Parts: sequence; structure tokens; C-alpha cells
Amino acid sequence: MKGLSTGKRDRRVLVDHTTLDDAGVFLHGKGEALVQTVDFFTPVVDDPFDYGQIAAANALSDVYAMGATPLTALAVLCYPDAELPPEVLREILRGGEAKMREAGVSVLGGHSVRDPELKFGYAVTGVAKRRQLLSNAEARPGDRVFLTKPLGTGILSTALKHGKLDRGLERRLTRQMATLNRRAAETAVEFGARAATDVTGFGLLGHGSQVADASGVTFRITPTPRLFLPRVLELATAGEIAGGLQKNRAFYADKVDEGDVSEDVKLALYDPQTSGGLLVFVPRRRATAMKAALVRRRVWVIEVGEILPRGKKAVELR
Repeated sequence: MKGLSTGKRDRRVLVDHTTLDDAGVFLHGKGEALVQTVDFFTPVVDDPFDYGQIAAANALSDVYAMGATPLTALAVLCYPDAELPPEVLREILRGGEAKMREAGVSVLGGHSVRDPELKFGYAVTGVAKRRQLLSNAEARPGDRVFLTKPLGTGILSTALKHGKLDRGLERRLTRQMATLNRRAAETAVEFGARAATDVTGFGLLGHGSQVADASGVTFRITPTPRLFLPRVLELATAGEIAGGLQKNRAFYADKVDEGDVSEDVKLALYDPQTSGGLLVFVPRRRATAMKAALVRRRVWVIEVGEILPRGKKAVELR
């Protein structure tokens, strides 16, 4: 975005690209705001219906990460028509629509183009009360930080492509990526979370760095084995890593004090996620109650660290 002239910003724009947040926010009506995002990607699983569901859940996640309720969606489809039969494309769309129905979202239409590589996703519009917005620029020292899905989907998806996942772990991976972040977002808003982001393509360390920079704080992470899906650390050591992981590390390493954390854990923390969980920043006095509510609502959750006054680095591993 460097070098682009954006001109004078409309004062109704509450959030744009400048803080690298999950979605744009535009004030509309009294005390309410529109939240808008778009996301699409190439297949991460073999089953077309599952791929459609995961793409929908992933696109919706950016709206949930802002503390908003998604309302409508437009599909985005790029497809190699000479290679894929119509039945496959229909299953992708059917999977996406099924997930959108689960979220209570109306799919109004979309756009498709012929392309050598299959890609699918959605542009999503939601609404939020202005006072309940969760941006990535409001974390404060003392906040406790929680994650609502385990990490490692990029590493496991790479292993899946290489035929190195058993069926049970493949099903768990698919189920997690297709799970909506709706209950996590509703709980975060209810318990007065200060900030949030979803952990997707830049990995935990990339998205954590973005929050720390936007908020002017340092994010201290204390990783434990429970933070990761099964076999993630083993497969990372074996080299089952996506190209995006190394790009994340090259781009964000200068912002991270990696401490003496083992190499397999560091790799997994840079791993790009598909439809990852929410990273929620909540004042200490509300943290225990929020975590208990997430558990009651059957949301996987783990405390991953805390927010400190700004130090030398955006993120510290300890």
C-alpha cells in the first residue's frame, strides 16, 4: 500500500487498511457501523463441499473478529473450466451456502471468472454497534490474551497434500477449519473484550505483531504443547511446512524476540492458518469469567499470554 494516495479520509470511516485490521468499518446510522471484508483462497482439502464450507467460515471470521454480526455475502469464484466438471463447482458453492445458512447470512449473488487455478471465497458485510467494535488497535498493558482454536492447520494441510495424515486427523482438521467463530465473538463482546483479531495467513506471530504495533504495546506469548493440533510439532520438524510459513518468518522475525523457544514451536507459531481462531484481548478482571463462558459454550480456548507496555519488540516468546 506504500506510495498510494488515499486522499482525505471520510470521517465516517472508523477502520481502514492503515492498522492492518481484519475488516473495514464505516459508520452508518446512529451508533451502528457496517463491517466489510473479502477473502478467498485455493483448496486446502480434497472434498469440494468441505472446501466450500471452509472458505465461507474463513471469510466470515474477519467480521466476527471485529465483534460484528455478518448479514450478507457475495461469492467470488475463479475456476479452470476445462479441468473441473460443473458438479465439482456446484458442490463448492453448496458447501459455502450451507455454512452461510448456519451463520444466518444471506448469499445475494457473486462473480466468477475463468482462471487456471481454482479459488473460492466471499465478500461479507456485517453490522456492529460502534461501542462494541473489536479492533486490533485497542489492546492495553495488563490485558490477558486467549486463543479459540489450536494452531497448525497450515502444517497439517501441507502434510495432507503429501499423504501423511491419517483419516482421523484429517477429519479433525477439516472440522476445525469449517467451525464458525461466532460463539467466540459473541462471548468476547459480552464480556467486554478490548481487542481481537483472527489468526489466519500471517500466523500467530504475524497477527500478534500487527495487534502490538497498532496498539503500541508488547505481546508476551508463553507457548505450551496444548496450543497446537496433534502431530503439528512432529510434522514441522519433518519439514511439512508451507511456503507461506517461511515468508511469515522472513517478514515478521525482526518484530519478534524468539527467546530460547525450540525450533519446532517457532515454526508452528509462524504457520499460516486457514479459518483460525480468534485472538481475544480482555482486561485481567474479566479474563476468568470470559474463559469460563467460552468453555460452557463449548469453544476450545487457551490463554496464550499477556500484554505489556511497549518494549524493544512487538512480540516476546517466553
